[in-house]
Amino acid sequence: MQKSLYIAEKPSVAQEFAKALKVAGSRSDGYIESNDAIVTWCVGHLITMSYPEAYDPKYKKWSLETLPFLPKEYKYEVIKDASKQFQIVKRLLGREDVGTIYVCTDSGREGEYIYRLVEQMAGPDVKKKSRKRVWIDSQTEEEILKGVRNAKDLSAYDNLSAAAYLRAKEDYLMGINFSRVLTLKYGPALSNYLHTKWTVLSVGRVMTCVLGMTVRREREIREFVKTPFYRVIGSFQAAEQVLEGEWRAVEGSRYFASPLLYKENGFRKRETAQELIRLLQERQPVQGILTSLEKKKEKKNPPLLYNLAEIQNDCSRIFKISPDATLTIIQELYEKKLVTYPRTDARVLSSAVAKEIDKNIRGLKNFAPMAAFADEILANGSFRGIAKTRYVDDKQITDHYALVPTGQGLGAYGSLSPVAKDVYALICRRFLSIFYPPAVYQKIGLVISVGKEQFFATYRILLEMGYFKVAGVPKVSQAQTKEAGARKTARAKLEDGEEQTDGKTPREQAETDATNPELIALLQTLKKDMILPVTAFTVKEGETSPPKRYNSGSMILAMENAGQLIEDEELRAQIKGSGIGTSATRAEILKKLVNIKYLNLNKKTQVITPTLLGEMVFDVVNVSMKQLLNPELTASWEKGLTYVAEGTITPEEYMQKLERFVAGRTISASRMNNQTELRRMFDEAAKNYTAQSVRQKKSSEKEES
Repeated sequence: MQKSLYIAEKPSVAQEFAKALKVAGSRSDGYIESNDAIVTWCVGHLITMSYPEAYDPKYKKWSLETLPFLPKEYKYEVIKDASKQFQIVKRLLGREDVGTIYVCTDSGREGEYIYRLVEQMAGPDVKKKSRKRVWIDSQTEEEILKGVRNAKDLSAYDNLSAAAYLRAKEDYLMGINFSRVLTLKYGPALSNYLHTKWTVLSVGRVMTCVLGMTVRREREIREFVKTPFYRVIGSFQAAEQVLEGEWRAVEGSRYFASPLLYKENGFRKRETAQELIRLLQERQPVQGILTSLEKKKEKKNPPLLYNLAEIQNDCSRIFKISPDATLTIIQELYEKKLVTYPRTDARVLSSAVAKEIDKNIRGLKNFAPMAAFADEILANGSFRGIAKTRYVDDKQITDHYALVPTGQGLGAYGSLSPVAKDVYALICRRFLSIFYPPAVYQKIGLVISVGKEQFFATYRILLEMGYFKVAGVPKVSQAQTKEAGARKTARAKLEDGEEQTDGKTPREQAETDATNPELIALLQTLKKDMILPVTAFTVKEGETSPPKRYNSGSMILAMENAGQLIEDEELRAQIKGSGIGTSATRAEILKKLVNIKYLNLNKKTQVITPTLLGEMVFDVVNVSMKQLLNPELTASWEKGLTYVAEGTITPEEYMQKLERFVAGRTISASRMNNQTELRRMFDEAAKNYTAQSVRQKKSSEKEES
């Protein structure tokens, strides 16, 4: 009797397949077997690429004479610690009673690579058997059974497999050649400067680009010169409330287009602001007239669903946990059937999933914190029209749809850590939000004239909670509660280099969220041409702020959206959606940079800064193979892998381009002689790592968090 063999990526996943498939036979060492099926597993990677010395002993010694290293045929070997399990899987693959092999490794490029290497090392006879690929989005029993029923022939994924092999070869060739040539050329210079015995430069396709992003940001911060500016604020009496307006030099003002301005809402010097106040106070009576009153409704739609990068960013910001820790938590949620596949780039659902999404919602009726929301959604039937919204788009999905709760696995909820429970709730709230209507604000814009000078104020009143009912209304910072009868929304994201005044962004200065009932009532009674007596004019000093340092979450997003950093419009469009690395590898890359001490990660704040060694490596790469620091190169290589997976270009075309690039950069670097120039760069970087400068940087990091 022929049996089916199911190969999962991990033992825990294999157990879920065994349960779903009712493989209740005897459990042997490394597999589970019944009368008609066998379930076995890898332990992550079982096979790895061999080191250069496996090709020839001469490569064991690092030497410029043996570079570039470009093997014609690549060698692989079994990982020592995994050899026992590999032999078990190899024997099962070769058994004569195994007729069909179901590949159940993770549904993605890396999971494909894990199995293909095992098959390659197991021998050519495996390819003579029927091989099916199981592709699932969650580990629920229903999804597993559907994945097995709909399993395609493994050959349908040959292009994905080719892209996986090429990604590994790319990292291998760049890592070995570039790390060796730069270590041989510049390692002694770094060792002499740092007073260490030996310094190895670790260079990679993605990690070096991330290092470059961090160092450039740090240097922008150092070079930034703060510029003070001065705003004039008018306070106006309206019944029992005081309204505040910001003066702007609009057309008609005596200061319109004046060189004395920093910008239209501020002066370069305090004296000029005080002069304006003196002129305003000369008018009798000192009063304002409400010359413009505009009211309009504004809708705020629920955000798109989570992909891995977005949830990693939010967890870094809200819970102060690293992207690597976030991925570990979500992987646990996935393996306990609570959420769908975590390593996804998509932020939408597929049309097929949308048709059955009520199952996920119904499941959440059994999760107490979300039960009332799930009941409400099911009662009003808002899930029925979801397929026609922006939250469902098959064109935006490659391997997997967005990260959402399955509505199952809740029996395991009690065993989760407190932070894992928080992360799960975050995913649930984001998911349920899309079935609620937009939040609706009323925006009230005021223009108060004092003579020819005008003061502006904008208030927002929350009229309808909409999706805030499940997601929560944005929080209010403590400093903002001091505003007269008003509060402002949660801190908006401060864009790089955006000016900041009194700790507030321009948006916060211009818009006040009115929550005080008396103020809301007053705003509804205001009429155009009302006279508003002036209670005070004040000068508020602000200053421009430097770019913010990356934190672990914002770096993950920056890696995902690396195409936005590219100036060339055509290239930016070409690699849109590609980014640096993949959702499965970004957290690990960041973790490696911290482990090799090129970057520091503040565990409390998650703020990322370079080390002196990291800056020195940056300088070395910058003068020897600058392309590695540019997101254009890194993202375009990733896009090339996507083209291979799609079948747009052949693996041979990609490999030829890769080998030319590696050989060219390696030979060029080996011929350079610029160590003297680097000494000056090292000195410049080292100035920022004195005891005093380190204390200042830590203080700055704390403020940013």
